[in-house]
Amino acid sequence: MSKTAYRTAVHDSIRDAMLADPRVLLMGEDVGHYGGTYAASKGLLDEFGGDRIRDTPLSELGFVGVGIGAALGGLRPIVEVMTVNFSLLALDQIVNTAAALRHMSGGQFSIPLVVRMATGAGRQLAAQHSHSLEGWYAHIPGIKVVAPATVADAYGMLPTALADPDPVIIFEHVQLYNTSADLDGYSATDISRAAVRRAGSDLTLITYGGSVPKALDAANELSLAGIDCEVIDLRVLRPLDDETIFDSVRKTHRVVIVDEAWRTGSLAGEISARITESVFYELDAPIARVCSEEVPIPYAKHLEEAALPQVDKIVAAARSLFGER
Repeated sequence: MSKTAYRTAVHDSIRDAMLADPRVLLMGEDVGHYGGTYAASKGLLDEFGGDRIRDTPLSELGFVGVGIGAALGGLRPIVEVMTVNFSLLALDQIVNTAAALRHMSGGQFSIPLVVRMATGAGRQLAAQHSHSLEGWYAHIPGIKVVAPATVADAYGMLPTALADPDPVIIFEHVQLYNTSADLDGYSATDISRAAVRRAGSDLTLITYGGSVPKALDAANELSLAGIDCEVIDLRVLRPLDDETIFDSVRKTHRVVIVDEAWRTGSLAGEISARITESVFYELDAPIARVCSEEVPIPYAKHLEEAALPQVDKIVAAARSLFGER
């Protein structure tokens, strides 16, 4: 067993996929000579050459479209978008083409495309590089949306995504690249199920991506006050694993949802609605949500921290469900 960094797991997953299948290629801004904005593709250009590791112009609309064409032509492209904010420039390609073409063609075409992008805040990259917009993509039929929160999933989600006949978008939180974990080898991840990261009996904490470590820290702090928390890592944002969520609610009867997106129109709101529609009578208290403040993410460190979900906010929301402050 060895200590492995999240960014290393992403790198190794891309490399292993390219070694296993000559149809796999990587394209995006700075993925080649620079080695990736977060060093996830360092050394791959030297190993695989310019035909399979392609630095692209600064045109998300253009190179995501090239990736769609490559997928239609029989390749297995991995398209890296530098940050989720920049992916908005490619929304037409992702939403109107990649997500819709199988349906619009009556099943004649599939697009086995993987789009990877960094998401989230916490590194003082200011508003145009720090938002959490993955819930927008989870709204779209025709694509799968996943968010690896662990080192194991940072590796394991890519091979499963590449095997999928439809587009898969992988959101890698910027705060996770420097994290590490002890791993006893790599394996593929099931991208249809949530994961229970901590079992508990008193309250369910539901979250994903970069908020998973915060939820686990909050659960540890709450345990000192006698509140036993179950922590669910959604992992898959579309389609949501309702069964795992509902089973936990039936056990704990209280729920806090932690979502780095803004509260208005959030994925947290969708999960709240599903719980209310399906297991409302299992609840002993209202559902609580801990989301980012309704402002563009600030640059200043103290303001950025204040705008984001933090451990103390999660703990306070959980205690409020037991009538505590």
